[in-house]
Amino acid sequence: MQLYHQFFCPHSRFVRLALAEYGIDAVLTEEHEWKRRPEFLSLNPAGTVPVLVDETLAVPGANVIAEYLDESYGSQVADRRLMPASSADRVEVRRLMTWFNSKFFSEVSELIAREKIWKRYMRPEEGGGPPDSFVIRTARANIGEHLRYLGWLAKTRKWLAGEKLTYADLAAAAHLSTCDYLGDVPWQEDENAKNWYAKVKSRPAFRVLLAETIPGLPAAASYTNLDF
Repeated sequence: MQLYHQFFCPHSRFVRLALAEYGIDAVLTEEHEWKRRPEFLSLNPAGTVPVLVDETLAVPGANVIAEYLDESYGSQVADRRLMPASSADRVEVRRLMTWFNSKFFSEVSELIAREKIWKRYMRPEEGGGPPDSFVIRTARANIGEHLRYLGWLAKTRKWLAGEKLTYADLAAAAHLSTCDYLGDVPWQEDENAKNWYAKVKSRPAFRVLLAETIPGLPAAASYTNLDF
């Protein structure tokens, strides 16, 4: 397999976590969305990452890739399957997966990643330049509400969607990991959310992500600390 991904893209990190949990190796190819390469657009006309290529099949988008992995490989991993068996439980996983991959992304993680990371690599005509402090303040204001909701889920359930680790946990952790690297997660606001995240990032699948760094932009102290 080949995964077209973007450096510190939460959606890409979500798919990488899912692949690692399933024990699937994929060749990583970094793709800068803002370049709009014709070859990449032929794989995904939307021009967004991640895109997973399995032999000749191009599977675009985090949620679509998650469904594809479950349909194609989920039955092979027994109790490690990231989608539950019952329809009602699957609905809840999809709801939360969409919450983080859509709502949290648009209100928090995409804003922070774009302003603090990706704009560093863009030319001015591509949208690059200094970070917009207003956008960053907006994202920081939004993250508190999301963190409290996540904490409520973690308090009332063993994992976010129920009794087992699912795509919901990986999606939430992927988005938070990007923000956490930059020190933009106020963990002191919710102990339940903090304890849940410590549990997820202690998993072997997370090790590769925690080892990654951004040149010239060191990680916050809490990022690699499993007992932060």
